[in-house]
Amino acid sequence: MLNVSNLKVCYGQSEVIHGLDFEVPKNETLAIMGRNGMGKTTLFKSLIGILPTSEGSISVDGVDVTGKESCDRVENGIAYVPQGRMIFPSLTVQENIETGMQVSGLKKIPDDIYSLFPVLFDMRKRKGGNLSGGQQQQLAIARALVTNPKVLLLDEPTEGIQPSIIKDIANVLNEIKKMRDITIIVSEQVLSFTMAIADRIIVIDKGNFIHENKREEVDTDKIKAYLSV
Repeated sequence: MLNVSNLKVCYGQSEVIHGLDFEVPKNETLAIMGRNGMGKTTLFKSLIGILPTSEGSISVDGVDVTGKESCDRVENGIAYVPQGRMIFPSLTVQENIETGMQVSGLKKIPDDIYSLFPVLFDMRKRKGGNLSGGQQQQLAIARALVTNPKVLLLDEPTEGIQPSIIKDIANVLNEIKKMRDITIIVSEQVLSFTMAIADRIIVIDKGNFIHENKREEVDTDKIKAYLSV
C-alpha cells in the first residue's frame, strides 16, 4: 500500500533522512521507533509532503505521489495525525471532523466514527480547545479517518496523554484495522503501546533504519536499549 524508495530529506545543506527503503502492505500496522531528534517526524512530514524530498520516491497503492502537494497526497489516500494533534480549538468537535470530509465528499459523519469514539459524540457541540489531550487525539484521528485514507500516519500519538487513554487509543487503532482496509504507520517511543498495536517494528537512529522485527520476534530489552542510548 505504501512504497518508499531511497528517500532522502534535507534541512538546508544537511541531509537528515539517508536513503530509506521500506514497504508497508495493506492492513499492516508498522511502528517506527526512535529517540527524539532521530528523524521520525521529519520522515512523516516528508511522506505527507510538508517537507520536500531531495531524492527518492513515495507511492500509495501504486500511484507515485513524490512530487505532489500535501492536499493531493490526502486525495491519493494518505492521512496525517501530526505530533501535537493540531485540531482547530475554536471549532466544535463536529466541525473539526467535518473539515476532513471535504476530501472524501461525505455528506454526514459516518456512524462508525462515533462508534469508535463515543466520547466525541457526547461532546460533538463542544469546542475542540476545551477537550483534554486524549480527547483531542481521538478527534484528530477521527478527522483523519473521514478522508477515507488508505494509509494513516500518526506521529507520536501517545505524547502527553495519560496511560488509561493510551490503552483506549491502542484499542481504537486495532479496531480501525479490523473495520477498514487500511495501513497504519505510527511513530512512537512508548514500547508498551507499540507492542499492543504493531505488526512490525523498525528503529530509526540519526535518519537511518538500524533494526527491524516482527512483533512476535521482538526482543523488548533490545528495543529499550535503542530508545535509551
